Amino acid sequence: MDENLNLWHIARTQFERAAPFIDDLHGWRGIAEWLFEPERTVRVTLPVVMDDGYVHLFTGYRVLHSQVLGPGKGGIRFHPNVDEDEVKALAAWMTWKCALVEIPFGGAKGGVQCDPTALSSEEKQRLTRRFIAALNHDIGPHTDIPAPDLYTDEATMATVYDTYAMMHPGENNLPAVTGKPLNLGGSHGRAAATAQGVVFATEHFLEVGGMPGLSGLAGTTIAIQGFGNAGRNAARLFHDAGAKVVAVSDTKGGIYDPHGLDLAAVVEHKDSTGSVSGVSGTKPLAPKEVLELPCNVLVPAAIENQITLENVDRVQARLIVEAANGPVTPAADVQLAARKVALLPDILANAGGVIVSYYEWVQNLQNQQWEEHDVVGRLRSKMHRAVEQVVTRCAAIRQGLNGYSEAWSAARPTEPPLPPPNLRTAAYSISLERLRLATKQRGVWP
Repeated sequence: MDENLNLWHIARTQFERAAPFIDDLHGWRGIAEWLFEPERTVRVTLPVVMDDGYVHLFTGYRVLHSQVLGPGKGGIRFHPNVDEDEVKALAAWMTWKCALVEIPFGGAKGGVQCDPTALSSEEKQRLTRRFIAALNHDIGPHTDIPAPDLYTDEATMATVYDTYAMMHPGENNLPAVTGKPLNLGGSHGRAAATAQGVVFATEHFLEVGGMPGLSGLAGTTIAIQGFGNAGRNAARLFHDAGAKVVAVSDTKGGIYDPHGLDLAAVVEHKDSTGSVSGVSGTKPLAPKEVLELPCNVLVPAAIENQITLENVDRVQARLIVEAANGPVTPAADVQLAARKVALLPDILANAGGVIVSYYEWVQNLQNQQWEEHDVVGRLRSKMHRAVEQVVTRCAAIRQGLNGYSEAWSAARPTEPPLPPPNLRTAAYSISLERLRLATKQRGVWP
C-alpha cells in the first residue's frame, strides 16, 4: 500500500482526524479552513558568495501560520530537503503545539534548502545573514520570532540577532530571536529544553498510569533515534532519571547494548569520530534499525516520516515519544493505535523547546535573567499539566467514541470510518478547540 509522505498532507490528515472531537462541531466548520491555512508564506532567493569566490543561489522560506494567540514562533532549519510544504506543515504543528501548552504564540517556521554539512562556518554565517536580511520586516519580536532547528544552533541565532539588530538600531532587539547564547540574552535551560520536556512528559505519563506495569523511569529501557541536540540531551537526562538507554543512532549508524550504553563513551566517540557507530562493546545497527528494537520507550529524535507502513509492524516499543516533528505517519498511527502502542505526540512531547523559548522572550522583554532551577521548574509544571490534560481528554474521547464516530460518518459519508483515537487525537482536539474559541472571541476584522 502506497503512503503519501508529503508533510502538508500529513498535517491535514491529523487536523481532519481531530475534527469530530471538537466541541461545537457546527461552529468549527465555519472557521476550519481559516485555522488550517497559513497566514503568510514567503519565498526568497538568496545569493551568497562562497569561499571560492563564486556566487551560489539558495532558496529560503518563512511561513507564518497563525497569530490568533500571539506572534508567530518557530525555528529555522538548514537541510537539503527543505521545501514549502515541509515548512508550512512545521509551522502548523507549532501553532497547535503552542495552543496545547498554553503559551501566547502562534506557529511559524523557516528553512533554507542547502547541505549544511558542505558549508564552512563562514559560508553558513553569510547564508544566515542573507536570509534574515531578505526577511527583514517579516520577522520581529511582536510578529514572528525565529529559533534554532535542524542544523542550526545558538551560534546561528547569534548571527540572526546581530543581523536583525543592525537593521533595527535603537530598539530592544533581544526578543526578536530565541535560542541565543547565554551572554547574548539566552535563557538558562534553553539548550536542553526540548530533551528536558521529552523526559518530563515521559516520566509523568508513566506516573499517571499511562503504561500499566511501569510507574516511573527507573529501570525503563530507552532507544533513541537521532543523536543531535535533542537526542544527545535526552539520552543523558533519561539516564540521570534512572532509565537504561540501550540504543542510539545517527545518520551514519547506530549502536545497541541490552545492558545499557556507557553514555560517556558514546559522547566521546561521537565527538571524536562524528558518529556513534563503532563504540567498543556495542552491537552495530543500521540508522533506522534502532526503531525496531525491543524496548519500553522509543524516542524518534531525528526527522520526519521515520515510522511508516513499511516498518511499523516491526516496532516493538510499548511507548513512542516523538522528540522529532512528524516522525510517525498517519497510516502508522492507525496501526500503532490498533496494537495499543501508546504514543506521546510531537506537539506535546517536544514542546519543551518552545516553552523555554517563550521564557527567554519574556526575560528579554523585561531585561531579566531567571535562574536555571526556576526555568526548569516552570517547564516541569507546563509539561505535567499538558500531559494530564491530554490523558484526560483521550479517556473522554474513548468513552464517548460511538457518538463521535456517528458525527464523523455523517460529515464524511464517502470516507473511511474514524481511525482509532489516540493521544495525538486528544492533543489536537484540545489545541484546535482553544484556537476556535480564541478566533470566535476575537472576531474577523475588518
